[in-house]
Amino acid sequence: MKNSFFDSFADKAVYFTGSAGAFITASILVLVWAGTGPFFNFSEAWQIVINTGTTIITFLMVFLIQKAQNKDSKAIQIKLNELIEAHAKASNQIVDIEDLTEEELDKIHRLYEKNDGFWKKQEKAESNPDDRACNYRYK
Repeated sequence: MKNSFFDSFADKAVYFTGSAGAFITASILVLVWAGTGPFFNFSEAWQIVINTGTTIITFLMVFLIQKAQNKDSKAIQIKLNELIEAHAKASNQIVDIEDLTEEELDKIHRLYEKNDGFWKKQEKAESNPDDRACNYRYK
């Protein structure tokens, strides 16, 4: 499947901005900016340059990071759904759990904390307790 221009750009930008090269580049820019302070008498215009630049970059990065998070979240959900489908004793009732409200998620979380998850509700008599899948979220 072919990615759109934005998808390709976002993937490359997220990869670059998370690299050591991006950090070093940003650090050098800040050092150069700080070094030019005496030449501009630490004027307001000199300060506005870094303030404006960092504000714009931060604003744009929020959207790139959110896009990357959305893509990763979808991929993880698909992988988890596949694992649930592949396991014979797994409950498929929680496949679409991400669509629930916060209160509904809290209620299900409390069930699992009490060791009383969906799998136990569905199968009252478990022949071998070691065969159960671990469905707990650890804190």
